[in-house]
Amino acid sequence: MARKILLDVDPGIADALALCLALGDPTLDVVAVTATGGCVPPDRATRNVQALIEQLDPQRWPRIGAADPQQTLRTDGRKLSGEDGFCGAQIHVAELHHQHSSVKVLTDEIRAAPGEVTIIACGPLSNIATALQREPDLAMQVGHLIIVGGTYQGPGNVTASAEFNIYCDPEAAKAVFRTPMTKTLFPLDVSSTVTLNFDLLNQLPDESTRTGRLLRKLLPGAFRAYRQQLALEGILAPEALAVVAAQHPELIRTKPLHADVEVEGELTHGATVLDRRSVHSKQPNMDVIVDLEAEEMVDRLISKLRQSP
Repeated sequence: MARKILLDVDPGIADALALCLALGDPTLDVVAVTATGGCVPPDRATRNVQALIEQLDPQRWPRIGAADPQQTLRTDGRKLSGEDGFCGAQIHVAELHHQHSSVKVLTDEIRAAPGEVTIIACGPLSNIATALQREPDLAMQVGHLIIVGGTYQGPGNVTASAEFNIYCDPEAAKAVFRTPMTKTLFPLDVSSTVTLNFDLLNQLPDESTRTGRLLRKLLPGAFRAYRQQLALEGILAPEALAVVAAQHPELIRTKPLHADVEVEGELTHGATVLDRRSVHSKQPNMDVIVDLEAEEMVDRLISKLRQSP
């Protein structure tokens, strides 16, 4: 039986890669893709989700959730990803109207299959926090929540101490961290040990495939932006790696830790606080990915993309 997956995304090139992997994998049943602001503002995130799914046109379309247009975020990622989130690539879409909100779609899909849905949270945790605030018992019906964000023992990427996804809505992250459910954190400093280099373009499926056409349009601009903005000769795609990790947990090593989020500090606002002391009073509330098989994960990622329609 295919594993039920729900992707909560703020697309974003890395989120586009994650969607290509998930929607092209016959062993995954992507029940929904919900939009959240983050990399781009909420309205643009909703449009980008629609555009990506329309371009990929999977055999079974997932439900689409629209981001809350009033969502409050401390920052966004347009400096790196451009106004459209796609580094200037022109992705046209016939926009859908009268969509359900992301929070409603999240809630519906979790309740439709209690204990079976794995949520991969690729952006700020606003949608998930709102769903849990409205219906606290929902937490016990989530199969597994994989959170892309935070840091293990390295610096942040939006401030010296805070990682982007957590910093965008730290109050939401704090609420989700403190909610009792099965959670895994994929921190920035661990995911960043994997860089996708320019050779990836030569290993993509060809343009006769929907995945190949889309990624060949999106990725060149991403490589250019990373070089110009970050002086990196490659791109980071932790959201795509999270999809691989969900399917291949043998490629990651986790450690149970107690995690929380700082929401008051002037210099540490949005920082992920992990209690790594040998003696402490708080019980672990999530598994944290502390190491991974980098080469093998890249191999699996490329292999899955090449098998995509």
